[in-house]
Formats: sequence, structure tokens, C-alpha cells
Amino acid sequence: MVKDNSKLFLLVLLGMLTAFGPFVTDMYLPSLPAMGDYFQTASSMVQLGLTTSMIGLAAGQILFGPLSDRYGRRIPLLAAMWLFIVSTILCLFARDIHQFVAFRLVQGIAGAGGIVIARSVAADKYSGKELAKMLAVIGAINGVAPVVAPIIGGVFTEAIGWQGIFGILLGLGVVLLVGSYCFRESLPKEHRSVSRWGDTFRSFKVVLQDRQYVFYVLQMAFAQGVLFAYISSSPFIVQQHYGYSPLVFSFCFAVNAVAIGGAAATSVKFRRPVSSTLIGCVGMAVAALGECTALMTGCSFWMYEALLLVLLFMMGLTFTSTTTLAMECQRDNAGTASALLGAVCFASGGIVSPLVGLGDILVSTGIIFVISAGCSLSCILLALGKRRARLYFAFGTSPKR
Repeated sequence: MVKDNSKLFLLVLLGMLTAFGPFVTDMYLPSLPAMGDYFQTASSMVQLGLTTSMIGLAAGQILFGPLSDRYGRRIPLLAAMWLFIVSTILCLFARDIHQFVAFRLVQGIAGAGGIVIARSVAADKYSGKELAKMLAVIGAINGVAPVVAPIIGGVFTEAIGWQGIFGILLGLGVVLLVGSYCFRESLPKEHRSVSRWGDTFRSFKVVLQDRQYVFYVLQMAFAQGVLFAYISSSPFIVQQHYGYSPLVFSFCFAVNAVAIGGAAATSVKFRRPVSSTLIGCVGMAVAALGECTALMTGCSFWMYEALLLVLLFMMGLTFTSTTTLAMECQRDNAGTASALLGAVCFASGGIVSPLVGLGDILVSTGIIFVISAGCSLSCILLALGKRRARLYFAFGTSPKR
């Protein structure tokens, strides 16, 4: 009889797989300016590598989710890890920026496999309070990853360059591949999906017909637009415009990540999720306008950073609450709803990332902040409808969802 994996092994493996996305996107951020010099290209082309990885992370979730339901978790996980290793090697040996951008797309797809399968394995193995505890620990690991990844990148960028950063990612991929071979299948054959592929994709149509769900997803996507405009622009603003080192940038990035995490923790203290989302969206719009004005008038670094902290905190207030609101709309199609939410949000980040490199990066970043925050506020108001939105602002009441 084959022994099952221990809870500690699963916790470590699933936590590392969940952290895959932040490491793929964030770890090489401090080296973006240096990559522009290496490939002799504009900053917008370098940022396109971030875009394609985001698109890959979006598409990969929709791809690997149904695959793992149909063929079990282990085989798609092994495929994702091998794909990640091969694509990372190809990134290392890319001859020009166009090859690098294409290989980053594949790397993002592979990273998405780890994210989606990690959630699925947890649901396979645990239920009730045990599942809640496992997801909470995995969520905490995922919350730390965006902070740790750029710090590691900042520490090593000056010493080993961007190729060294991708060498570290390659090493991480090898470790996870070994862990994947040690992983025992968590989804028995009798519990696997036997429906046709057409039935799987018809569920996406059902979810998209829910108007309220769609607007919650769009609100989240535009909030992610603010996040990724910040992620893709900050290395250039902090290092090139203000003249700070990659290490200083990494610590600023960490402080800002703590602000987002603190906001997410604060949001659960609100009586209703919609209260957190509405307050966050209004605050985000005001802070975005302030940041845009400051950037366009040549503000100091400390003014830029202070306004950014407020903007990111307000944005963070919406993340957990909007996810809750969206998933409550589609309890009967939770898997499909979750995949769509993740895919649309990553796609939003992929679209926004290269736009900040067009023209003056200070001006373009400020404008994207304002547009994304304004659209985010509009979407939550549309989700609630005019009557309920007026009731909330007038009397502080809100709908149950």
C-alpha cells in the first residue's frame, strides 16, 4: 500500500506552488532597468515581459483547472513544472527582447498550473476547519511572497544580474519538480470529471450571465490595474527618476506590500464586505488623483511614496471583500467563478503593465492610476445598482452581499 503524503509535506509544497506567481512576476522587478540596457530596448518593451507573464498566469488557470479535474492533479502538475523549467532556460538564453517576451508567456502559463493545482489539492485532501486552516496558512505564505521576492531580487541584482535572478527561479523550479514527483495523487479516478469539454466551457457562459458577478470581477480587475501599474512603473521611477539603488527599491516595495496586506486584514473587520469595497474604491479614486497630480508637478520621492502608501492601502481594502462578494454570487459554480476571477485580474495586469512605459513614465503612470481607480469605483456602483448605492451613501446601509 502506497503511503499518503504527510500534512507538513503538503503544506510546504502547496505553499511554494502558491507563491509561484509572485516569484515569477516580482523577483526580477529590480533588474528591469538593467534589462533595458542589456537588450538595448525601451522600458515599455522590457515591461512587455511582465505583461506576457501576466497573460500566461491568466490563461494557465483556465487551462490547468479543467485538466486537473479530468486527469488528476499529479500529471498536470508535473507537466507544469517541466514547462516552467524549460521556459526559464529559454528566457536565460534569449537572444533578443522579442524572444524573452515570448518565453515569459510560457513561463507564466506554467506558473499558473502550480497556483491552480495547489488550491485544488487542498480541497481534495481537507474539508471544514482543516481546509480553512490549510488555506489560511497557504494564504499567509502567498502574502509573504510578494514581499520576499523583490527583496531577494534587489539583493542579488547588482551581484549576479538578471540572468542570476532567473537562475534562482530555475533552481526553485527544480526543487518543485522533485517535490511534484514525491507528491501522491489526491484526486481518485472515480472522482474525476467525465463531462465533455463543451460542458466545461458552457459553465463559463452561465457565470458570465450574472451581471452582478461580472461587475464585481471588473471592479477587482481595475483595482489590479492600479496594482500592476505600480509594480511595472516603480522600478523605473524609484531607480532612474529618483536615483535610488535596487536594494532601496526592494525595501520600499516591501513596505508597500505590508500596507496592502494590512489593508486586506483590516477589510475583514467590516460588518459587510460591500462596506470595505465601497470605502476602498472611493479612497482609491481620491488617492489616485492626488498621486497623479503630484507626479505631474515633480513631487519629491517622499511625497510620491506617502501618496502611494495611501493608494495601495485603499486598493488592498477591496481585494478580500470583492472576492467574497463575487464568489457569493456564484456558489453553484465556484470553480469556474474562481478561475474567471483570477484570469481576468491577471489579464488586466498584463494589459496595464506596458502602458506605463509609453511617453513620460511619471505622467502615464499617474493617468493610469486615475483611470483604473475611477473605473473600479464605477463598477462597484454598477454592481450595487443606483438605488442600493444611494441608500448606502445616504444612510450607511448596504445590501447583504
